[in-house]
Amino acid sequence: MLVAAPICAQTADDPPPNLAKLVAHRETETVAERNEYTYRQTFTLQELDDHGGERGEYKEVRDIVFSPAHERSEEIIGKPINSLKLLALTEEDFRDIREIQPLTLSEEQLWNYDTKIRGDETVDDVDCWVLQIKPRQILEGQRFFDGLLWVDKKEYNIVRLEGRAVPQIYSRGQENLFPRFTTIRKPVDGKHWFASLTLADDTLEFRNGPQREKLTITYSNYKRFNVTSTFTVK
Repeated sequence: MLVAAPICAQTADDPPPNLAKLVAHRETETVAERNEYTYRQTFTLQELDDHGGERGEYKEVRDIVFSPAHERSEEIIGKPINSLKLLALTEEDFRDIREIQPLTLSEEQLWNYDTKIRGDETVDDVDCWVLQIKPRQILEGQRFFDGLLWVDKKEYNIVRLEGRAVPQIYSRGQENLFPRFTTIRKPVDGKHWFASLTLADDTLEFRNGPQREKLTITYSNYKRFNVTSTFTVK
């Protein structure tokens, strides 16, 4: 004898079962839109001593611009300031600044990640689903994000992300470690959400002793190519 199992209908408060695919589709649209904008990226890394005082700093400003052939490129504004004493920025650090801190989870990227819905939460007055993503596999030379995404329930825009660039890199006599960070997005022209601020305040556990660092990246002066309107982060 069999008994029919009750059918559990999805309610308005339940996340859609294909949430990750909906997010990736929206992110693909966001990438295409962002590629039509120029903007300024200001990166600051502070190296702190045992009492929280600043021991050294690295700062650079880059404009993301279009060439006459409509190809995107980066222009360093002025000369970077570097007074770091113990820390040294690596190729992976600069790659993370370009690709991981302002992460976009497009359809092209989604297959690299396992995803799991972790509930919902209101962030900056926006009702969001919380989506955890972890890389399925990491091969040598690859960089990925491991952490949480806050996704608005209406349009599936990523509003905030918190986590870390991975992997941490350990090689003979050398450690290349990366901090946990938070990136906040803001809407541009009331539509797509672009990165506006990345913050990190983390202690990296090196073999020769812990080192605290603070990282700040601001993304400002968004301007659509050949359009005079701008979006300034407040």
